[in-house]
Amino acid sequence: MAVMVRLSRAQVREVDRRAIEQYHIPGIILMENAAVAVADAACEMLDNLRAGPVLILVGGGNNGGDGLAAARHLHNRGVKLTLMLTTDPGRFAGDALINWKIIQAMGLVAQPVDPHALAHAPASLVIDAIFGTGLTRPPREPFGAIVHALKQLRAPVLSVDLPSGLDADSGQPLGIDCITATRTITFVAEKQGFAHPAAAQYLGRVAVADIGAPRELIGQIAGDTTIG
Repeated sequence: MAVMVRLSRAQVREVDRRAIEQYHIPGIILMENAAVAVADAACEMLDNLRAGPVLILVGGGNNGGDGLAAARHLHNRGVKLTLMLTTDPGRFAGDALINWKIIQAMGLVAQPVDPHALAHAPASLVIDAIFGTGLTRPPREPFGAIVHALKQLRAPVLSVDLPSGLDADSGQPLGIDCITATRTITFVAEKQGFAHPAAAQYLGRVAVADIGAPRELIGQIAGDTTIG
């Protein structure tokens, strides 16, 4: 789209809902397209980085599902992976659960996150797939310990949709901790909060990925000020 589009949290949810209900695009397809975009961005970053594995931090919602699906694609491209879960896998549901089952069937190993181990993990790149636009309150521990560990690790970070801990609407951290991304691959459109000057220090370089939502739908919702 020629004009910069930024969507609020409510508008993003409406795009997803109407893409699924009105345009008959299954949510798993939207997630798969998002995962391919993440894998592409990760491989682009790895071209300029030292050799070594990719560490993926996986949360419990659809953002985590994107991370799991991206792990599949990176594995198939021959990338060495370390998967760390920041949630009990028993909490996976819907499309994220489907991707968790695929990960298990493929024999990819996922371990509970250990902030101490994270701080010393061998990683050329970290993919942050912990929290997405649905986060509306300060994350609980061990999130703060994870953020601190990433600062110690000093590996480049690719955030999925937005840096975990950042409020999609305000562009400011929801608590005292927020992941600082080297690059953010965001879906459908930039989020409303990205326009806030304070967000820049967390976002890094931002790229918008098309995940299959019709552009006519995005334009309609972007112009509907009654949403949210």
